[in-house]
Amino acid sequence: MSAKTLVIKVGGALLESADSLTAFFAELNSISKTQPVVVVHGGGALVQKLLADLGHTSEKKDGLRITPAEHMPYVVGGLAGTANKQMLSVALNVGAKAVGLSLADGGDIQCEITNPELGFVGEVTAGTADLVQHLLSANYLPVISSIGAKADGQLLNVNADQAAEALAKILQGQLVLLSDVDGILDANKHVIPTMTRDVADDLIASGVITDGMVVKVNTALATAKTLQAPIGILNWREPKLISQWLENQSCGTTVVAE
Repeated sequence: MSAKTLVIKVGGALLESADSLTAFFAELNSISKTQPVVVVHGGGALVQKLLADLGHTSEKKDGLRITPAEHMPYVVGGLAGTANKQMLSVALNVGAKAVGLSLADGGDIQCEITNPELGFVGEVTAGTADLVQHLLSANYLPVISSIGAKADGQLLNVNADQAAEALAKILQGQLVLLSDVDGILDANKHVIPTMTRDVADDLIASGVITDGMVVKVNTALATAKTLQAPIGILNWREPKLISQWLENQSCGTTVVAE
């Protein structure tokens, strides 16, 4: 395949809708016939429920989950285990040649703790994604959980938006971030068709964009600038929008570098 790799990030909320999850992977299986596809997923809702059921309190800071050492076994199990394999099973069921991974698999994506206040939360600092590229060259569809590792093997919880951004940069691909809304919304809850840094800064300063969406928007803006290519933010409930966006049809929010 000569087309750019599509890196697509989806949250764990998709797991709560069997029909949407099936439609999502059917759409990606179709897209993968013409260009390589990589899925990066989170699973915040699943992890939140797991921790609560076990009597743990989970907190966030600036849209990122604080992950103390005692939470890591459950975060890893929830994301790299349950969420990843549930998604993988659906991908296989629709006929995709899928394989489930984490960022740590292969050891060629390096992660580090950049903000100790967040505990065992990391960011991708470097990498070649050799394993992912080998899989793509063999026409596999990698489904990757956002569990990374330091050079010493210490597992880290990586924000899935940031993980997808890093992979898109490494692979020099396209990036689409799926959300539970139709795109980035203005103060009147209308979708903003095109997002620039100036518009984002105004909306963040005025409190219109908050919490996890701040991470998503900043991720998209940084990646658009690095790749010098637009980034799509679409609703996961309508998987057909992915193909429409790839075909330059107007849908969701397109984030552009200025």
